[in-house]
Amino acid sequence: MVTDLGLSKSLLTELFPQPQNAEEWLQYALSEEKVRQFKERGYLHKVSLLNERQLEALRDQLAEMVDPEHEGREFFYEYHSNESESVDQVLFHALGAWRVRPAFHDILWNPAFRMAAYQLLGSGFRLFHDQLFSKPAKHGSVVAWHQDYSYWTWTTPMAHLTCWMGLDDADTENGCMYYVPDSHRWGLLEKTGLAGDMDAVREVLTPEQVSDFDNKIPVEVKAGEAAFHHPLMMHGSYENCSDRQRRATLINVFADGVVSNRENDGTNAPGADNYPRVPKGAQMGGEYYPLLLDSDETFGGFTESIPTVNDV
Repeated sequence: MVTDLGLSKSLLTELFPQPQNAEEWLQYALSEEKVRQFKERGYLHKVSLLNERQLEALRDQLAEMVDPEHEGREFFYEYHSNESESVDQVLFHALGAWRVRPAFHDILWNPAFRMAAYQLLGSGFRLFHDQLFSKPAKHGSVVAWHQDYSYWTWTTPMAHLTCWMGLDDADTENGCMYYVPDSHRWGLLEKTGLAGDMDAVREVLTPEQVSDFDNKIPVEVKAGEAAFHHPLMMHGSYENCSDRQRRATLINVFADGVVSNRENDGTNAPGADNYPRVPKGAQMGGEYYPLLLDSDETFGGFTESIPTVNDV
């Protein structure tokens, strides 16, 4: 019987060795130029985070979890899987894999991810939730244009970061993400839904924003590479027109100190009722929102040499 891995206080595998000194930490540091790009454009992609051994473990465990009857199914916050005789033809989206399989638990402490997230968020941070996506070959499913924070207003203040990691090469043929550069400066817009009409977002944009929207760019990454984006970054993904599947895992984090803003009437609650609840006004924390990086952590004593969004 699978236990709730969210209750584990230590790493469960040897997939993500932890640095033992400043030199080992600094090998993962982003350059000042890359940090500045994120601050100015709202995104950064092609950041290498996973090696082949890590990718293999994550893919194998994802293949187990697309079966709705797999052990640990009850620990997901959200779980959506269509029926298919072939694993690579399953359209799959789920949140909470870190509680279900060890590689997805331990990836939260991947030092390459933690270093980049610290630099791009500018503070210590906690897990908000993880996500899994599997978009089959020749599948018409899309994720319509949206801003992540429009679904996260049950936490405040806005101090969030998304990391999207490709488990396969992602390109325009198999349904990679698209970003609208600089859209993180638009402010929070009205939600238009995550499925169906990819052009629905135009109805809530100003003429200037429509002009920016038409300059959207594909976010192509190789397997093992990541894209980071601001919580107000306008993004979406089109259908998979290729003969290849497109799998990805995401880690969403927020700065340590963010509090619950969940209304008692549920008007701004998350899409499913399985998220661990925190009373309104209380700090987001506890076992299911673990601290992934303490604000006092110094990466071996060289914090002053690591550029963050607060410095550029």
